[in-house]
Amino acid sequence: MTYRFQQHVTGILISILAFSNAGRQALSQEMTPAEVKALSHSSAWQGGRGGVTHGPDGKVLFVFGDGQASIICAPLQVCAIELQAQETVKDVLVGDSVRWSVEAASSGEGAQQTIHLIVRPTEANLATSMIVTTSMRTYHIRLRSHESRYMARIGFSYPQTASSQIAIVNARLAARGDAPSTGRLDFAYRIEGQAKWRPKRVYFDGDKTYIQFPAGIANGEMPLLFLMSDGARQIVNYRVNKDLMIVDHQVDAAVLLAGTGWRQKKITIRRGR
Repeated sequence: MTYRFQQHVTGILISILAFSNAGRQALSQEMTPAEVKALSHSSAWQGGRGGVTHGPDGKVLFVFGDGQASIICAPLQVCAIELQAQETVKDVLVGDSVRWSVEAASSGEGAQQTIHLIVRPTEANLATSMIVTTSMRTYHIRLRSHESRYMARIGFSYPQTASSQIAIVNARLAARGDAPSTGRLDFAYRIEGQAKWRPKRVYFDGDKTYIQFPAGIANGEMPLLFLMSDGARQIVNYRVNKDLMIVDHQVDAAVLLAGTGWRQKKITIRRGR
């Protein structure tokens, strides 16, 4: 009797597995080539290693648009997502709105008023997505919950904001110039990758590192510069003067990024031939 029962259960399991495989195959067969390509691009963006670094007071900073920000929260704890100053929230949409709660708080006044989204999961080992639309942009965020580990403070750095600030500094520098020292220049840098804005050369004058772009780049899209350390990207302070990107110290490894998603272009820079 026991043997027959086991055979019956085994048959049921085999049928369920066959039905599941058939369902996946049917879904795959129903997808058009364009849908498969679009899904591949979306999956690459969602699973990409976007730029992330640490900010002041323990804040985790994600580069907005550089992949989908993945935020880890924990039950009985709160994750505070800080938006840009003067940015107002229009809508918050959460895939799993039953087991995740999102509330809004604010800090500062006037031009410094900032919205914080307070995120809390009800249990561990959850995963969902969240979309936040604001007066300035749309955030696509992945939410995951861990039994004890969590990110207390989360924020973003904004490439467009950085570009506008660079333009202001650029105008100031144009009046007084910013040239390398007259000492011996070190051109021992490798430049890898393809983009229309690919640097012509990189050199170090013993004090500063200079990244020289093709003429006229100031009229187009200036890429963002990140230092590389132990395989992770770190935000670095730099300034731009016409076709020169200037860093006030020696650069050993860095990456230049422009665009987002599958349209993103990347150039790597490494010291040494």
